[in-house]
Amino acid sequence: QVQLVESGGGLVQAGGSLRLSCAASGSTASINAMGWYRQAPGKQRELVARISDGGTWLYTDSVKGRFTISRDNAKNTVYLQMNSLKPEDTAVYYCSAGKWLGHVYKADYWGQGTQVTVSS
Repeated sequence: QVQLVESGGGLVQAGGSLRLSCAASGSTASINAMGWYRQAPGKQRELVARISDGGTWLYTDSVKGRFTISRDNAKNTVYLQMNSLKPEDTAVYYCSAGKWLGHVYKADYWGQGTQVTVSS
């Protein structure tokens, strides 16, 4: 089992920045990638960004150029730096951990979620 603890959400004005953190513990040898999902009210959960343990990353189109995912392998921690935030970025953000094989990332573990609210 892998446990994920998130922090860093909050309320920010449009154009502002936030950084989310997610610390993994437990059987981290069983995963090779971590990622961030988000879910806005009335919408499906979407994968925002993911990063492999080798540092390969991938973003959904709507956040490219604004969000940066990074990780500190020594601390088993992944970060999501969010800049130029827009009201449409408002959502609950979930950290995930799992396997990234080929073009497929499968999340096996989830954090509790952290609210990000961007006011206009």
